[in-house]
Amino acid sequence: MVVKRAYTSALRDEQSAATRRRILDAADEVFERSGYGGTTLAAIAGAAGVSVQTIYNLVGGKAAVLKAVYDVSLAGDDAPVPNVDRPESRAVVEAPDGPAALAAYAAKARSISVRVLPLVVRILAEAGSGNRDLEEFAATIEAERLVGCTLTATHIAEQFGLREGLSVDEAIDVLWSLTSADLADRLVNRRGWTWDRFETWLAQTMTEALLPPARRVRGARGARGRSSA
Repeated sequence: MVVKRAYTSALRDEQSAATRRRILDAADEVFERSGYGGTTLAAIAGAAGVSVQTIYNLVGGKAAVLKAVYDVSLAGDDAPVPNVDRPESRAVVEAPDGPAALAAYAAKARSISVRVLPLVVRILAEAGSGNRDLEEFAATIEAERLVGCTLTATHIAEQFGLREGLSVDEAIDVLWSLTSADLADRLVNRRGWTWDRFETWLAQTMTEALLPPARRVRGARGARGRSSA
């Protein structure tokens, strides 16, 4: 009987996860089409083929649904894998030199932007309307992005060194600005850049902004225990 209960519980959890993902997929489409203000839980429920109460039970209210949609888009899936353990994050940490690390970070930024830009551009455009949910959402995702920029800038500084006169705080601000959704939107959506061109430019710009001249070429020696620039 214990085995049967465990099987039933696992099956129920699997069905709930599938329903939750269907809700978030539907919400993503409705948010992009109607914006936050024009979206209702009833519309999401209709698109997902569930009841409004099911949305409350599995995700929460509209603000919680928006954040969950963003989180899934950010990660690329609904698996609870910490960001630092994902391949695109490990590529930055495991890179042999500064340019390779920043190229990996640019690839990560591109991958994330491709996934979240349609939603974020639409939602952030509404954030100035005075809606408290959207103001909190914007503040939350920018703070989360700042955490990633802080980890990357600190790693670059400790492992490969920053260009003369550039502090870690300034390096964080540079990465935070260059990886903003607004910049990707301007260059890719408004100016017609390809994502390949954007990624190449982003890697080059980060490298020139952060690294000493002697370490801007792949294979250049790093900072810790090595020759200085």
